[in-house]
Amino acid sequence: MTAERLFDIQPLPLPPSRLGESPFWHPHEGALWWVDIPGQRLNRWDPRHGRHDHWSFDSEPGCAAPLQGGRVLLGMRDGLWCFDPHSGQRQRVSPPPYDPAQQRFNDGKADPLGRFWAGTLDDQRQPRAALYRFDHGELQRMAEGITTSNGLGWSPDGRTMYWSDTRAHEIRALDFDLNQGTLSRQRVFARFAPRQEGQAYGGRPDGAAVDSEGAYWVAMYEGCRLLRLSPTGELLQEVRLPVHCPTMPCFGGPDLRTLYVTTARDHRPADELAREPWAGCMLQMRVPVPGLPVNFARL
Repeated sequence: MTAERLFDIQPLPLPPSRLGESPFWHPHEGALWWVDIPGQRLNRWDPRHGRHDHWSFDSEPGCAAPLQGGRVLLGMRDGLWCFDPHSGQRQRVSPPPYDPAQQRFNDGKADPLGRFWAGTLDDQRQPRAALYRFDHGELQRMAEGITTSNGLGWSPDGRTMYWSDTRAHEIRALDFDLNQGTLSRQRVFARFAPRQEGQAYGGRPDGAAVDSEGAYWVAMYEGCRLLRLSPTGELLQEVRLPVHCPTMPCFGGPDLRTLYVTTARDHRPADELAREPWAGCMLQMRVPVPGLPVNFARL
């Protein structure tokens, strides 16, 4: 390793998001993409040229994934959309499989073969949310019974999928059949203590990313930290953050060793925001182990 400063956390020189989420590094563009859910905005940052582009919508984008040809697949409250950033046009490829007055798409990613997986969030925080698979133009419900779907990721060999229920403070692992795109043997991968009066709170699992060694990086919302967990769920590393609400990490840069982290400031107390000027900002740091490249979705 060269004598570089690892885990030196800095914000990108950009305005904060209300609730940043779903970051991914586009390898062909050398650019970072992410959404601001309540801000109803898609963002793109080109670090080589210091250029920030953004597009606004009339519905919340919960997640995003790259498509071939420079397009982006968006999971929004009103369905799945194919968005062309060059023309600014979007086309709906699937209506929502739920009542959009009660739920919306939340965390979503493509698997290694391009099937797009997106979970939902129940606005009333009831266990009515589910996980869907979009494959060859069809949405199919693959798992259910949770409140806030988050934490999607795949092991380097594609045989394990990770999925979390943020409200339940639980991350699950499932056997994944890569060829068929099916799930089995769901089990608890990691569980965290809920908030208890008089005790320090470590946060709840939000978005995640997997590195090339198979370790699972998870943002602990309201916990001021990132955790790196082994493939068996053991804590390998904790990175303390200068904000209460990290939402999701992703690996980027040409060597995939820059860890970007979206954060939130929406509905946070005024005194907390005064102490945490980087709340809502995109944070970045160098890490020793590279991540896995983003999977492109297919329509």
